[in-house]
Parts: sequence; C-alpha cells; structure tokens
Amino acid sequence: MRGAAVNRTTLRRYAAPASMALALTFALAACGGQQGSAGEGMSGAVKIDGSSTVEPLSSAASELYSEEQPEVQVTVGSSGTSGGFEAFCAGRTDISDASRQIEPEEEQVCKKAGIEYTELQVANDALTVVANKNVPVDCVTTAQLKKIWSPSSEGKITNWQQVGPSFPDMPLKLFGPGTDSGTFDYFTEEINGEEGVSRADYEASEDDNVLVDGVANTPGALGYFGYTYYEENTDKLKALEVDSGNGCVAPSAQTAQSGEYTPLARPLFIYVNEKSYSDEPQVASYVDFYVQNLQRITEAAKYIQLNGQQEKAAQDALSGLGG
Repeated sequence: MRGAAVNRTTLRRYAAPASMALALTFALAACGGQQGSAGEGMSGAVKIDGSSTVEPLSSAASELYSEEQPEVQVTVGSSGTSGGFEAFCAGRTDISDASRQIEPEEEQVCKKAGIEYTELQVANDALTVVANKNVPVDCVTTAQLKKIWSPSSEGKITNWQQVGPSFPDMPLKLFGPGTDSGTFDYFTEEINGEEGVSRADYEASEDDNVLVDGVANTPGALGYFGYTYYEENTDKLKALEVDSGNGCVAPSAQTAQSGEYTPLARPLFIYVNEKSYSDEPQVASYVDFYVQNLQRITEAAKYIQLNGQQEKAAQDALSGLGG
C-alpha cells in the first residue's frame, strides 16, 4: 500500500520529512524563508515538469505568484510523474510534480547524478473512477475494479454484465492514464496488487482532459483519473462510489481527508532540487510562495486541501530547505 511507503520515505534524507505542518499565516522559519521573499523584485526561470494530476495545482501557484513576481518565468510541463522524475534526476528541472512518491530506482538515478531533493506534500487527491452518464451503475467494489483492469481480462471483459450480474448488458469501453503516469502506478498497485500491472487494451493518454472527453463521449465508458478533473466536469461524467469492504464511499474532499475513501485517496507532491533552491533565488521564492499559500492555491485549482497535520508537515519540511 502507498500509505506504508509514505512512512518509509519520510525517514530518508533524500525525500525530506513529511511528518510536519503548514500554518498558512506563519512566517517562514530560519533557512526556508531567507532565500527569496515575494516582496523582492525577482527575475529568472523556474522549470517544472511531471504529473498531469499535479500540473493544474502548480500552474495555479505560478499564476498567483506572477501577480507578485511578474518577471519570473515559471514553466509547468505535464509529461507524467515518471517522465518528470527522468527530467528532474537529469538536472533539467528545478521542481518535479508527482502523484506518487519517487521510486527506489529513480532515487538511485538522482543520487548518482548528485541531485539532492526535498519532498513536499501539497494536496490530497481522491483518485476517481468515472463512467459515462448513460451507465446505470453507482458503485463498484475494488474486486470488480480488479476484475475489469486485470491483465487476465484483456480482450475478455468487454461488457458491463461480465463484471457483475446486476450490471447492465452494455459494451464496456475503458479509458485511463498511460504508463508514465503516477496515477497509473498508484491505481494498478492499489487495485491490481502490483504497480504497472494492467490490461493494455484501453484508450490511454497522459492528458487527463483527453480521458475526460473519451469517457464523456463514449456510451458504456469507464475510466479513472484525479478528482479535480472530475470536479471540473460533473456535468459530463458520473463518479462511481468505491466499496473496499466497508460499504460504498463517494470520492470527495471530506472522505479523502478522513481516510474513508480507501484505497484511492492519495497524497500529491512536489520535489524540489535543493541546489536550485539554494542557488536560484527565484526558485526559492516560488517554492516559499507555493507552500505559504497552499490554501489559496488549492482553492483556486479546486484541489483537496491538506489536513492540519499535513499542513504542519509541509511547513516544517520547507523550513529545512537550504538550511
């Protein structure tokens, strides 16, 4: 489970502590705030790439930041979590957006290249299973999701009725993220029991908006992606409740924060290159702004905010950057 991975990673220096919290009205502690103040005139570039799920959040942060620092050029790519870590560990970006934690293999690539970093949780997500609005299904079990997405179902499970006897007799068309996506990694581990293990006969895209349109415009369609993309398209899509053994639970900010929405509630991260933070004032200024204004940013981007403990963790991790 990813929850166990969170605890493991917080003990490592390379993925800096995540057991601390953000107080949005705090002044930055010692080292964290000395690198750059939003009140100072900044220039230069901040390069970000990675998760398409986190991209709207970092883009919202850059838009709000540009109101205070218009001369700083913040670019936010969305090559997927894996693609983002590849660029990050090669030193091509300052920040990597991630919808999962960095993998041991990626850690080793970064370490070999001398890239030291700090992990900051910036939001929560309720990875959402969605269906076309014509599908008369309201809830699926994790066992049924595994039946749908298991490699053994490839070319075989093509009708909703094959998933469960109470489901309709209608074609089942699947849409989901590509293999470079952290959402794909998370979903396959939690649902299929092993990261990266999935049937391949589905419409895949690293662009979540493509998945939204595919599910919305295909009768009988089923897909999955981050909660924000569902929330922005409630008029087009139906979110299915998920039953992991304790009854059907709908994805929402409340159920993600409380832990009720299992196993698909997950943390969202940014990874900050510590050298960029120390050596490039505009990078430090942007990261400081990002963490100090998480409430504004998550509201603007319609993301699920951190709970109190997670907020404190983000602020504490930030205070250790550059120190």
